[in-house]
Formats: sequence, C-alpha cells, structure tokens
Amino acid sequence: MNNKTLSRRQFVTGVTIGAAALAINPSILFAGMRNNITTLTGNTFNLSIGEQSVNFTGTMRSATTVNNSLPAPLLRFKEGEMITLNVTNHLKENTSIHWHGLILPSEMDGVPDISNDFHGIEPGETFTYRFKAKQSGTYWYHSHSGFQEQTGLYGPIVIDPAGKDPITYDKDYIVMLSDWTDENPVDVYHKLKKLSHYYNFNERTHTDLMDDIEKNGLENTWSDRKMWNQMRMSQRDLSDVTGYTYTYLINGVTPDKGWVGLFEKGDKVRVRFINGSAMTFFDVRIPGLKMTVVAADGQNIEPVSVDEFRIGVAETYDVIVEPKDDRAYTIFAQDISRSGYARGTLTPDTSVLGEVPELDKASSLTHSDMGMNMSNMAGMDHSKMNHGSMNMKQTTMSGMDHSKMGHSSMGKQKSMADMDHSKMNMGDNKEMSTMGSMLTHANTEFGPHIDMRSVDPQYRLDDPGVGLRDNGRKVLTYADLRSLHMTHNYPDPDREIQLHLTGNMSRYMWSINGVKFADAEPLQFKFGEVVRITFVNDTMMNHPMHLHGMWSDLETGDNMYIPRKHTVIVQPGAKISYRVKVDAKGSWTYHCHLLYHMLGMFRRVDVV
Repeated sequence: MNNKTLSRRQFVTGVTIGAAALAINPSILFAGMRNNITTLTGNTFNLSIGEQSVNFTGTMRSATTVNNSLPAPLLRFKEGEMITLNVTNHLKENTSIHWHGLILPSEMDGVPDISNDFHGIEPGETFTYRFKAKQSGTYWYHSHSGFQEQTGLYGPIVIDPAGKDPITYDKDYIVMLSDWTDENPVDVYHKLKKLSHYYNFNERTHTDLMDDIEKNGLENTWSDRKMWNQMRMSQRDLSDVTGYTYTYLINGVTPDKGWVGLFEKGDKVRVRFINGSAMTFFDVRIPGLKMTVVAADGQNIEPVSVDEFRIGVAETYDVIVEPKDDRAYTIFAQDISRSGYARGTLTPDTSVLGEVPELDKASSLTHSDMGMNMSNMAGMDHSKMNHGSMNMKQTTMSGMDHSKMGHSSMGKQKSMADMDHSKMNMGDNKEMSTMGSMLTHANTEFGPHIDMRSVDPQYRLDDPGVGLRDNGRKVLTYADLRSLHMTHNYPDPDREIQLHLTGNMSRYMWSINGVKFADAEPLQFKFGEVVRITFVNDTMMNHPMHLHGMWSDLETGDNMYIPRKHTVIVQPGAKISYRVKVDAKGSWTYHCHLLYHMLGMFRRVDVV
C-alpha cells in the first residue's frame, strides 16, 4: 500500500461501533459475516429512532440510529404483501423515514410537509406507515429530516419476488456504502458555504503543470490554464466533501477492519450494493472477479459483465460473482475524488483477507464536462475564446409552437427562453427525439447565483465519467442497461419538461432553472400523462436526481428494453432524458440526492 495515499480519515484505528450497539438484536440473515446488519423479516415492523454513541475514528460521537443499529436494520419482506411499519421517535427533534424507490401512496412517502397528511414524527410519537409492496428488488430507507441521514439514519430493504426469482444464487449479501463524519453536519454545511473547496485537498500542483507542458506543449497548456482561471473553476472539483473528514463504511464497518462475507468455492454470490451515503460517489470493483450486473435500482436488467461500476448516491446495483479459487477477494469502493475508500472481503476463511489496491490517481474534468462539444470545436484557438459567452444572454422566443418543429433536424442546439414545452408533440418520432432537443435557458438562469451554463451539452450514456475513462477496465455505463422484460408498447411522451441543474460553486448555491426551492413553484403533472424529463447539467458536478413516487424510465435509444430507475445520475455538462408515467396522484418530492445540495436543488411535484 502506498502510504502517500493515506489521509487521516482513510485508514482509521477506532472500533466500528460503540459498546451499546453490541446489545442489538442478534438475528442474522447470513452466517459467517463480520459485523452483519441486523435483519427483520415479516410484514409488521417496529422501528425505534434514537441517539446512539458510536466510535469510528477513536473518538466517541452521537449517531442517529434505528433500533440501536447503524446502519438501520435490513427490512426483508415479500412482494404483494401489506406492510406495516410502526416508527417511534425517541429524539428531541422531529424525524421521518422515506422508503427510497418504493411505489406507495403519497401520504406514506415520508417527506414532511410535502403531503398534507404528513408533517414528520414528533418527539415521543409513533407514526404508522402502511402500504402494499408493489415491487421486488433491492432498495433502502433513510431520514428526510434535517441532516439525520448524514448522522446514521439509513438502512437496506430487500423485497423478495412473489414468484420465482429469475436470478439464481447460493449466497446473498448486502453491501451498504456510506460516509461518516465526526463533525456536526451543520458545521460541514457552514464550512462549504464559506469556502466551497474547504475539503478539497486534491487541487492541481506544479507537478501537474509540468506534466501537461510535457504532454501538450507550453502554448496549449497555457491556453487551457488561462481558460480555467478566467472561469474561476477547478478541474479537480469532483466532490464537495472528501476523505479529509469522511470515513467510508461498508455495513457500518470501517476500512481498517473491513466487512467480511463467506463463500465456498463454486458459489454464485449475489451482492446487493446500496449507496446510502450523504455526498459520496463510489467506484466499485472486486479485483480478480468479474461482476455480472443483474439489477439496477431494484429492477432486473439483462445481465452485463463488468470489472467496475460507479454508484451514485441513492443508487443500487445487484451483481453476481462466482469465485473459482479458495482465496480472498477485496471489495474496493474508492470515492470519486480518490481521497479514501470503503473495503470489504469475500473469503472462504474469515482469517484470510484480500490485499487492498492503491487508490487510482485523481482525474481532472475536461471540456466535455463543462458542456462543450469538442467535436464542434476542433481546431479552435482556445486562447482567443471569449469564455464569457458561457454566460451569454439568451434569445427570447416565447410562445413558439414546437409541435411544428422538426426536432430531428436540430443539429446544433440554440439558447432560447420561455419555450412552452407542454405544447411539444413528440408522438410522431419513434426514436429518442430528446437527443436533439432544443436547449433553452430561462431568464432565472442569469445572475450572480449562476456561474456556468452548458453551451452544447451532449447525451453521454456511454461515458463512464471522469476518473473512469480509458482506465483499462470494463466499466458499466447507462448505455449497458437494458430491461430484462420487453417494453415495446411503451407510450410516447405527451410533452417534455426541460430542467437545468444550476448553481454557483464558489458561493455554494444550488438550484433548478436558477431558482432555489424556497422561491419555486411546484411542477404540475397531469395524472395519466407521459412526461419526458430532460435534465441539462449546467454545473461541473454529478447530480443524482430522484423523483419520488413514480419510476424514471431511461431513454437509451432502444424502445424495446427501456431500463427503469428511481435515481438518475446527470453528468457534468451533459444532458439526459427519461420518461415518467404519471400514475400516482398527490404531492411528491423531486431533488438532487446530495444532501448539502438538497436545500436548493429541490422541487415539489403536484399530480392532479
């Protein structure tokens, strides 16, 4: 192991959980695991939320836990059953639980003050969630109150199918990834507001500059550096919060100790990966083993073999691995900024652990991550570019009837404001017409609260993302996802809504279409319609966007096998589209799942 890669948070020496947590319910789903997650089964569950002393780093801290467990207990129930969850609040403040990815009535969704029937769970009170399990697969649950998710209130869910599971396996393991800080999350947020790169210790150095000059020449390097400096942006702005304060966990176990799962030679092992972190994207691999991805966000997909995958905050992936040798294999999950990692081991013997690979070198954002289509900019002298054009004023063309426009002929996107996408008629285009959709910027996207707008964002489903491009490993992309079941009768969208993910990184301000949640009107969906959502990322960060209550059906160009997700990653400077069958009445939440972005990058959706 390279000692240079170790930060003070990367390899901690503290025990995993405080002494009080050792008295938790010893019920174990899978034998032979180190520090296994407590498991509850059936169709009625009693959950108690309270404070718990924990020690991940050598210092005792207070966590928010469920039934004295961190992570919260695994809830395992069956598709088709009526589920009852009695949640009692022993905190001194309001709390809540959101059942992430589950299709249920809006009053059971668990977000305070979104539905008129739920305002959170008061101290000392019990709230009963009751809903029918309409799906199967791997999901999770977490608080939707304050920063409680950061302090430990999250846990896994497995819903077994009502019929035969198309996926066969001998062992079944949960790997829940998360990020822990000894700091008060309120303090973390305040530090980011004062200095957005407070936790970023991976900025470019003189060595990087010399390497660029050697590789690209002095003139090109100078031009590139001038451009980034003029925009006051960092190429290494990959993650707001890093291993400087975070300890990365698997199932509540620190990397020095490492979670362990047993197998026997020849076993087919199902590993259910859940990213329950507050702010961290993880790049996951098991050196020496191919992973066959069989489910994404709880939904079965056509199996695809990979060496590595990126899992955004709130996503889940199920994989099958088949160890052929009696040896230990390391589950290695490094954070996107390469500041630390979570570690586990699959092994035939708990006394034998796998080697821990070195962290990959941190990568830099590119022009494409800034929303520039470099295929249209070949040969341009960037030293003469006016990068202020990224903040150009838009042409106003309000009242245009886009149903009469030929979207397939739009090669280059234009910037137009006040476009009424509700009048767009996409029904006569059987292909994914959004890939040529017209780029629009609303008047609200101009001002000091916005530091960037994508000029020519591309639809990049086959892009594994910064840090994973051309790394010599087969990396999963969204282009690889195909539903296990045919979707040939999927209806065309009735209209399109274009949403821009916006912000000012230096001021740590986040918004949608330049408007923070406190000032925004709810989005209006009509029950029974099919809406195409097109996200345009006008920032240089990945954003995991989560729509509550309804599925997000990803447009990949193949209408026959559209994959279904509950959380969709929008890459920096890119655009992406998915369809939503509006089949759930009520009010719902729509937001970025990065916890410290959520205060601004958040909307209410009213379905009438």
